[in-house]
Amino acid sequence: MLDLDALRGAALQREPFDHLIIPRFIAADALASIEQDFPDVAAPGSYPLASLQYGPAFERLMQALRGDEISEVMGEKFGLPLSEHPTMVTVRGQCRPTDGKIHTDSTGKLVTVLLYINGGWSAPGGRLRLLRTSTDIEDYAVEVPPDAGTLLAFRCTDNAWHGHKPFEGARRSIQLNWVRDAAYLRKEQIRHRVSAFFKRARLG
Repeated sequence: MLDLDALRGAALQREPFDHLIIPRFIAADALASIEQDFPDVAAPGSYPLASLQYGPAFERLMQALRGDEISEVMGEKFGLPLSEHPTMVTVRGQCRPTDGKIHTDSTGKLVTVLLYINGGWSAPGGRLRLLRTSTDIEDYAVEVPPDAGTLLAFRCTDNAWHGHKPFEGARRSIQLNWVRDAAYLRKEQIRHRVSAFFKRARLG
């Protein structure tokens, strides 16, 4: 289902911060069933995996992403003992015009993996940019279109600025994080569950 050979062979890029990009990380013959079994996320925002319903192909993808082999290879790439740390998965399905503002990820996160599940991406907005500064969305070293099967991984540091230009509509992504410890994981799980509850309540 996943091209682990491409991951093993990928060279860590240093500009503007440590990252890896692997197009077609999901095998082509698995994509259609994963897209079909992707959770129905009707509102913007991030949803914890436990709050969602999805089909068997998506479940197999989750098992593969959170497997020991991914942790070991990613740990080798970033020089971190990721196998010793817990993981957290959230899912997005919709993008609003206010999403994509420049930010860095929480200091409780060690490495972020984004895996995109969209068709060919033609829109100018919604393309994640890895930025050199915290103030200019145009000052980017790399732009990543959220094409189906593309993987982006980066080390969560105080200069790992990223964001994208505005887009509104379906933009499906999976975010996997290795986090500092179990206490941080519990706090984030509670926060995401509460947020997901109120998002669904607003939808009626």
